[in-house]
Parts: sequence; C-alpha cells; structure tokens
Amino acid sequence: MTENEVKSETKNELGTEQVGKLIAKFSIPATISMLVSSLYNIVDQIFIGQGVGLLGNAATNIAFPISIICTATALLLGIGSASNYNLETGAGEDKKACRIMGSGLAALVIGGVCIAVIVLLFLNPLLHVFGVTEEVLPYALDYTGITAFGIPFLILTTGGNHMIRADRNPTYSMTCMLSGAIINTILDPLFIFGFHWGIKGAAWATVIGQIFSGLMVIVYFVKFKNLNLKKEMLRPRLVYLSPIFSLGMASCINQIAMAVVQITMNNVLRYYGAASSYGAEIPLACAGVISKVNMVFMAICIGISQGCQPIIGYNYGGKDYKRVLETLRKSIVLIFGIGCVFFLCFQLFPRQIIGIFGGGEEAYFRFAERYFRIYMFLTFVNGLHPLISGGFTSIGKARLGAVVSLTRQILFLLPLIVIFPIFFGIDGVMYAGPIADAAAFAVAVVFGIREVRKMKAV
Repeated sequence: MTENEVKSETKNELGTEQVGKLIAKFSIPATISMLVSSLYNIVDQIFIGQGVGLLGNAATNIAFPISIICTATALLLGIGSASNYNLETGAGEDKKACRIMGSGLAALVIGGVCIAVIVLLFLNPLLHVFGVTEEVLPYALDYTGITAFGIPFLILTTGGNHMIRADRNPTYSMTCMLSGAIINTILDPLFIFGFHWGIKGAAWATVIGQIFSGLMVIVYFVKFKNLNLKKEMLRPRLVYLSPIFSLGMASCINQIAMAVVQITMNNVLRYYGAASSYGAEIPLACAGVISKVNMVFMAICIGISQGCQPIIGYNYGGKDYKRVLETLRKSIVLIFGIGCVFFLCFQLFPRQIIGIFGGGEEAYFRFAERYFRIYMFLTFVNGLHPLISGGFTSIGKARLGAVVSLTRQILFLLPLIVIFPIFFGIDGVMYAGPIADAAAFAVAVVFGIREVRKMKAV
C-alpha cells in the first residue's frame, strides 16, 4: 500500500467503516433527497389534479421533458464531479479533486442559466414538440413559463447535492432538498386554493422551493464545506470538465433518453388516444400521473445507487475490490426487496393510487388501471438497472455505464412504443414497457457479471 493510500484511508471512513453502516449512512440521505426531488412533481400533480383537473395533470406531463433535461444537465456535472472527486481522493490526489469540484460547480450555474433562457425564448414551439393539445396548451404555457425561472436553482440543487455527498456531508445534502420540498408543499395549497391562482400557483410554489434549496447549496460551499475549495477554482476548465463529462455522461444520457422517450410517448398517446374511445387527454393525463408515481420507486432505487457510489468509487480507487463487491451484493438485495413491495402495490391498488391525483370519468380510471398493471409489470427488477449503470460510473468505466443506461430507453423502449401501437393501438404503449424492461435487465446483468468476475480474479 502506498503512502497516499495509507493517508487517504486513515482520514476517510469510506475505506474503514463497515459496509452496511456506510450504505445506510449515505443511501438514506441520498434516497430522501431523490424522493424530495420527485415530490416537487408529485405534490404539484396531486394539488393540480384536485384543484385544476385532468387538463392540469396533462399540462404537467407535457412540461415534464424540460424537468428531465434539467436533471440530465445536473447529473452530467454533479455525478461527474462527485465520481471524479471520490476516485481522486481515494488515490490521494486531494488538490486535483478540489479543482474538479470547482469546475463542476461553475458549470452548473452557467448551464442552468442557459437552459432557462432557451426555454423562455422558445416556450411555445417546445410545448408543441412535446405533444401538447390545443385544450392543454394554455395550462402548459402558464405552468412551464413560470417554472422556467427556477431552472438555474433546480440544476444547482440537483447537481450540487451529489457534490455535497461526495464531500462527506449527506445529511446537509438531504436537508437542502427537503427544505425546498416542504416550502413547495406548504405553498401549493395556499396558492392554488387560498389565492385561487390555479396552475400558476403550483408553478410559483415550485419556483420558490427551488430557489430556497439552491441558496442552501451556495451557503454550503461558502461556509460549511470540508474540501479545500478556493475562489480561483470556481471556473470551468476544459482539463477538468473532460473527466467530469466522461463519468457523468452515463447518467446524463439516461435522462436525455428518458426525455426523448417521454416526448415520443406523449405524441404517440395523443395520436392513438384520439383514435380510441378514451380520447387524447385521458392517456396523456394518466401516463403523466403514473410516471410521477414510478418516480417514487425509482427515486428510492437511484438514491441507494447514488449512496453506494462514493463507497464503490473510493474503494475501487484504493484497489479494495472486496469492499466494492460487498457493497454491490448488499445493495442488490435491498433494491430487489423494495422492488417487490412496489410491484405488489402497483398490481393490487392501481385505482386507489390514481385516485390520490384527482377524480375523473370511469374511462380515466379504467385506462389508468390497465396502464399500471401492464406497463409496470417488471417493477421488481427495474431498480437494479440504475445500480449497475451507476456502479460502472463509480469505477471510472463511463462507456459501460452509458451502454447500460441507453439499453432500456433508446435500444428497446423507444422503437417499441412506436412500432407496437401500429398493431395494438393505444395498448401497444403499455406492452412496450415490460418487454423493454426485461431486455434491458438481461443486458445489464450480463455486463455486471462480467465486471464482477474481473474484480474477483484480481
């Protein structure tokens, strides 16, 4: 063991503490942070469904690709910076790790401002590309036009929280997300029902919560950071952005793929829904609600995956493969158990779940029940996909992470949701889900087993 490795392991619990305790310490705050992030969308969806109705729910579904694109940017820079930081500190290169973190923070701010400006300048054409109908358009314009002002803070919060966790402060990371979500939850009913602002009230509640969380991230890096981050490091430099992009690309590509799939699905649902007995708005509204519910499950799985990434990255950088494999084994068991619980909920209680987001005609509930039971049929294994993809990113194998990330969304799901409805109508979208899930899971397992064998052989 080198002097750098001894020094690093002595001062960092990632190389010494029990793996089970580390998973709990890092995954619980990361999971809560992810859940809180998804709550921004879910809380809005619930109150909009109750206060505005079906067209309001459809509007948030139309706007959802913008949220996904923001998350993609945040993960590209946040996970890329955090993964490089963990690998460099694990190898004893603390100064380089800090410079990487500074470049990532600066890029988060610049990226957030640029995306907000683009959305505001091209709002109407973007919504039409996303699949909006004429009935939904006024609601979508109001909601998206206001939430665009919160985009810089959303990106800073989402990306910055990965960096804060890498800086060994997962509790503060969780607090950043939680505080904004609490504010959003309090303001939503006040603005929608108290002030009668409708969907605009939900949008302003979201923006105010995002601003508060973003300010907390800024405060952390000004006052509470553990890393030796200096002011001159806070500028994007290509020499550091290149490795950031490399390790953050897998998560970013996965989100971009989700946005492409979401946009395609909205247009497919609009077209084939109009040709069915349900009409165009019911499939759009149902798909939006169900995607938000699925976000709760995926938030837990991604949170566990993200909580494991510092452990995996640090110990892989320190060549302690035994701890890497132990982390993977315990997290797989945990995620699979959670997946089974959600699978039972989706299969047994779809009507009760959809009812939380407001009422509708019987056709609305019939479509939602079928969509839940068919599209979400392989929930019990879906959570393992981000764990395997994130694991590759953690050990510096960005290409494998990108391949695993792309399989479900681009290689399988995207062509299936285009081809299947040609033969099965609106039901084709539902059947595309589990088939894509099964194929992507098989690919992820093959790559994962191969990498595990390599580590065992060392």
